[in-house]
Amino acid sequence: MMPPHDGLERRVLSALNGNPGRIAVVLGGCGSGRTTLLHALSDRLGRPSCQYLDIERSASTPERFQRAVAAVVPFRPAPPQPEPASAREAFDRTLRLLTRPAGERPATFLLDEVLELRTFESFPGLRHVLRETIDALAASPNRFVLTSRYVARAHRLLREAGARFEVIHLPALSPSEVSAMLPPMGDTPIEDRDFLGRTIQALTDGRAAYVRALGDASAAMSSRGGDPISALTALLTSDGGLTAWCAYRYELRLHRARGYGALKAILEILAEEEPLTLTEIALRLLRTPGSTKDYLSWLEDVDLIVSRQKRYSFTDPLMRLWVRLHCRPVPPSVDEVAHEVQAYAAVRLPETEPATAPVAAERRAVGIIEID
Repeated sequence: MMPPHDGLERRVLSALNGNPGRIAVVLGGCGSGRTTLLHALSDRLGRPSCQYLDIERSASTPERFQRAVAAVVPFRPAPPQPEPASAREAFDRTLRLLTRPAGERPATFLLDEVLELRTFESFPGLRHVLRETIDALAASPNRFVLTSRYVARAHRLLREAGARFEVIHLPALSPSEVSAMLPPMGDTPIEDRDFLGRTIQALTDGRAAYVRALGDASAAMSSRGGDPISALTALLTSDGGLTAWCAYRYELRLHRARGYGALKAILEILAEEEPLTLTEIALRLLRTPGSTKDYLSWLEDVDLIVSRQKRYSFTDPLMRLWVRLHCRPVPPSVDEVAHEVQAYAAVRLPETEPATAPVAAERRAVGIIEID
């Protein structure tokens, strides 16, 4: 199975190796392949010239984070130091670890979910941690690749960051990339495999984590790729794999935003119907347009919704389907999940075009003809 976004590795390396070198900032939603890309870069660059750091998992207090980073960074270890006297001193030491010269060649740091450093902004003297970090990295001779799932926040942070930063958006996977990611399927004809890839790409919006889950589930049903609509139904039942994945992403983003309860209500409203204007949402929410506009901006800030021509909708269509199914008092029945998935597929999948007999049969197998 080919890794997602295989060609992006070359673009990031080009940014790092440019003259002058640039700091690559890779942005994409949950499951888009950011961490996979960083691990591929780490394998290619190798130790002791490259260090991957998972900021989201390790950012707790500035003191503990500084000790954790110092314990794993392999470049020119610092001499033993007494414990930092404050959170401010601990964070300053961390910045020095990341930015100091590492020898004849610059060190390369791969900072996964770098915006999670804002965890430290609740500590005394660290109100502007993210801005300080960006400024320090820009002035360092070392090389950096940063990632974040929060696209809107990253753009706002980098608005005045200077030319050294190169923003790289992880695009949706193309149908050919999806086909390349599918697991082996015996002697399945190429045209059938390509059709399955196009179907899965449409159902998943080309998001790598969804593609992998749906591809594996479809392949497990049949050596010829199975029925992706039935596979998606199974993945979205109460104990399905995508149900757990969407629940994690939903809660993660809402907990990074403000106004938790009202934000959930807006997502439920948009799950029922989208796109909607500010006025339409305010009327259904039973709140003023002013307060509703604040709620909507907080949802945009964590990339759960997007505004196009003053009309709001979900950023991730499969997340919208999950909210329709599971944000309610009673879990959906299997029949309810199947009905909603069929309706979702009818909208997402393209019109069927004339096909050869084998491909037409495969299309019947994946439920295209039944969803007119």
